[in-house]
Amino acid sequence: MDAAFTAEQHEIRRTLRDLLARHTGPDAIPAAVGAAEGYDPALWRRLAGDLGLPGLALAEEYGGAGCTATELALACEETGRALLPSPLLATAALAAPLIAALGTPDQRSALLPRIADGTLTAALALPGGSLATALGLTGDNLDGTWAGGGRAGGVQAHGEGGEQRLYGEAGRVLDGHSAGLLLVAAHAGGYPRSRTQLFLVPAGAAGLTRTRLTALDETRPLARVELRDTPAEPLGADGTADAAAALAAVGRTAAAILASEAVGTAASALERTVEYVKAREQFGRAIGSFQAVKHRLADLYVRVEAARSAAYHAARDPEAGPLALAQALEAARITTGEAVQLHGGIGFTWEHEAHRYLKRAAGDELLFGPVHRLRDHAAHRAGLFGPAATASGAAGLPHGAGVR
Repeated sequence: MDAAFTAEQHEIRRTLRDLLARHTGPDAIPAAVGAAEGYDPALWRRLAGDLGLPGLALAEEYGGAGCTATELALACEETGRALLPSPLLATAALAAPLIAALGTPDQRSALLPRIADGTLTAALALPGGSLATALGLTGDNLDGTWAGGGRAGGVQAHGEGGEQRLYGEAGRVLDGHSAGLLLVAAHAGGYPRSRTQLFLVPAGAAGLTRTRLTALDETRPLARVELRDTPAEPLGADGTADAAAALAAVGRTAAAILASEAVGTAASALERTVEYVKAREQFGRAIGSFQAVKHRLADLYVRVEAARSAAYHAARDPEAGPLALAQALEAARITTGEAVQLHGGIGFTWEHEAHRYLKRAAGDELLFGPVHRLRDHAAHRAGLFGPAATASGAAGLPHGAGVR
């Protein structure tokens, strides 16, 4: 595989890194997450207007840049380095691809240009709080159990034609408290032959209540969305689109993008730790000069670079997204944990950035993992637990030898 990037891709990364270096920092993050939106609106307008981040992977006919998921992944690697609080992931990696895949021409024309220029943010509201399962990352989403079950489970839709009414609740909605548009997964068609369908709900819809929740990672704001007889428009022409298949396809690409972001988080935490151990002295010498510390940092470097290679491959081949995400989330969790340990007591304080990197890594695994389930489902999709794997086990191979 040719892992070289084009001059344009390098320029996207360099320009974004320079901009974030000027506008983010230890003081900027608390101020951004404390805002009503959960991010800095002025910086978001700058990222959208000057760099066109929300529209990187959108077609030019909708005001986008016409790039691929690779460019968006590179951009998210830089936002991950800065721990940037922004609606980029929820809007550009989750909601916009679903609108492009399932929306009618009128819906795409009305919504995607506003997403591309940053004036409209969007969030994916899934009942049950199982974002990873709904996206087909940690389990099969075809049976629709992730959307709730029974007569009153999940979110229910009733009505006819282009406008229906939704009733129910969705928890742990990423950026759900501030998004201008919600894509809500609901049961439609009546009980018991209901099907899962996606609906468009604008922020000001009647009967819609959104509550920001306390999250482990404040840079990833979560919300509880309640719908009480809320008017909604089906996403798509007649509501017969295969929502589960679309969610799974978007999930694989989103996994590749999130893997790059997690790599950026891990790499930045490692770089800051290296700088710290060079300056921190103990027993008359820098602690980074001790062999034990060098070995720990070398192991982390190898882990981060391996995850980076997997993420770059997945950006070009989204089928590898779930496995790349598992590797990147694991690298981020281990690297940020070691960063806190190597910083000593100061790494646990609110004033220091080390704990924020650890919370980002832990929060992402809670939202999109856990790692062992990502790998388990990827192995099942690859057929590693099929008849061939059973036969190899019977031939005397150690248990699990075929899935390493």
